[in-house]
Amino acid sequence: MRFTLRQLAYFVAAGETGSVTQASERVNISQPSVSAAISQLETEFGLQLFVRHHAQGLSLTSAGERFLQAAKALLLQAEELHEVADEVANAVAGPLQVGSFRTQSPLLVPGLCRGFLDLFPRVKLSVLEGDEESLLANLRRAETSLALTYRLNVTADLDFEPLALLPTYIVLPADHRFAQRRSLALAEIVEEPFILLDMPLSREYFVSLFLRNGLTPNIVARSDYPETVRSYVASGFGFSLLTARPVNKAALNGLPLAYVRLEGEYEPMVLGIATLRGLRKPRTAQAFIDYCRATISTERLPGTASWPD
Repeated sequence: MRFTLRQLAYFVAAGETGSVTQASERVNISQPSVSAAISQLETEFGLQLFVRHHAQGLSLTSAGERFLQAAKALLLQAEELHEVADEVANAVAGPLQVGSFRTQSPLLVPGLCRGFLDLFPRVKLSVLEGDEESLLANLRRAETSLALTYRLNVTADLDFEPLALLPTYIVLPADHRFAQRRSLALAEIVEEPFILLDMPLSREYFVSLFLRNGLTPNIVARSDYPETVRSYVASGFGFSLLTARPVNKAALNGLPLAYVRLEGEYEPMVLGIATLRGLRKPRTAQAFIDYCRATISTERLPGTASWPD
């Protein structure tokens, strides 16, 4: 069918006023436009909607009376569609898919989500964990609206808002001879066995810290799970470099760990929010970003151990 809501609105105005002149004044359009809309509707539906009285205006036919009620109902439904669209656009409600970098996720995300949902209980929040590469790929496929991740491989098609700086540190068994040191240079420990966090982009970053000093790590074990790396270290297999600092300084195997600052001028990892550039953010995503801004900072990172003064 080829008719428009505007044509229906002109018809309804004519039907309710019984006059093309008054209808044109109501809808603020010319009289010929109202007459043309009525004629087009009559042709489209094969109905005579009005009896035209040259001196006395218009009167609806029996078919026109029924058509008027149906047209008014359709226009009302169209208005309700606009209201639904406005509610979706303006209300903080509905689904929200968030990506989260795996190493920070257990420390940061549960508490972050709990606080956000307490404020916006109508949001249906789901979190997809992964490494940097998979998180950015999910953004490009529009499988997530945003990602909490590190700024390691953010390309021109993405926007990144930094939230917190996380310096790399050395993790040791609690009984290691350097465990009580305030800080430690890689050159002092490079000969010892090294446990590599073997995640895409992360592994290149950690190995680069050795290479820039002309050092080669003695890699004896690797894992793409941070807790496995921590358990290797706690069990005495060697040391590791990490950025996420859990408050709990025990590995999952129950053995204690020690955190020691890494000496030297190294750029810290930057934790923030990545989004697809040019994509309009739904209200749910914008509300989550605003909540992250208020909750996450270098000085205040939920789930993260602070350094002693």
